[in-house]
Amino acid sequence: MADAAPSFLDKQRAARPWLDHLVRAGGRYQQQKGDHYAAGIAYFTMLAIVPILMVAFAIAGFVLAGRPDWITEIQQQVSNNMPGGLGETVNGLIDSAIDSRAGVGVLGLLVAAYAGLGWMANLRDALTAMWEHKHDSDGFVTTKLRDLVSLLGLGLAMLVTFGLSALSNGPVAQWVVQRLGLQDVTGIGVALRIASVTISVLATWALLTWVIARLPREPVTLRSAVRAAFGAAIVFELFRQVGAIYLTAVTHGPAGVAFGPIIGLLVFSNLAARLILFATAWAATARDNLANAFVPPPDSAVIRPRVQLREGPTVREALAFTGAGALAAIGLAGLWRRRGD
Repeated sequence: MADAAPSFLDKQRAARPWLDHLVRAGGRYQQQKGDHYAAGIAYFTMLAIVPILMVAFAIAGFVLAGRPDWITEIQQQVSNNMPGGLGETVNGLIDSAIDSRAGVGVLGLLVAAYAGLGWMANLRDALTAMWEHKHDSDGFVTTKLRDLVSLLGLGLAMLVTFGLSALSNGPVAQWVVQRLGLQDVTGIGVALRIASVTISVLATWALLTWVIARLPREPVTLRSAVRAAFGAAIVFELFRQVGAIYLTAVTHGPAGVAFGPIIGLLVFSNLAARLILFATAWAATARDNLANAFVPPPDSAVIRPRVQLREGPTVREALAFTGAGALAAIGLAGLWRRRGD
């Protein structure tokens, strides 16, 4: 039977290596349940928001406790910008946060530690799955300690990344321009915008390279993650710009202020998780990585000889023996008669 002709997609994949790589990465992402892992990462992200806000409120409570004039000004702004009883409710929450700042801070730290470790464990398991690595458990305590170290390292890297992005977009860049006397130069605003986006992309590139290469539970080469992280950094920057436009659009009314950021954060965290996992699948399905991938040996063969023991002949065999004996007897009788004649 002749081989079937290649399909249109097979021809395109053979002619375009980038398309072939894209299909391989998409297949790896789906095969390893990337959407399932992304949903888990988004869940723990949202779960961690509440304790982080609790810690933030506790810190703000300690700061505001020594500045009653700030409290009065904040509560006036809340009353002026929030309609009806909503403003009174928020002001009551501010007073409660200040009064119970110590307890809220301790509880927030404990819950944040739990949610953060769950988030990191899910992220590391997801990244390991995209590489199709098999990892033997190191024990509960050792695993949690390593997840904690990874969480602290990732938190530090994120602070550096977001700090560079904020400095390139904030008043620091304006201050540098003014100190250099370039504020009246034509096109300086566009140049600043391009520079800020470039710095953000480079910082995100470095962060995603570290995430893809160092967070899986089994070691991978740093070179494998560089190209995948660069493409993911560009897409991530687009997500960030769209997110900023979204927040500006939804924060005009009370409902948008209350629910818009939460919905935006939920969507953004899920898309960001999918992007990171797909970029990891892209790195894992590069041809050099596929050539060096570990292929598990087949299961060992088990030889089981089948020995059948029978007590006597079967009915068919008995009939055959009887027939053969009868023919032999007839033949011998005929031979005996001939000799007698």
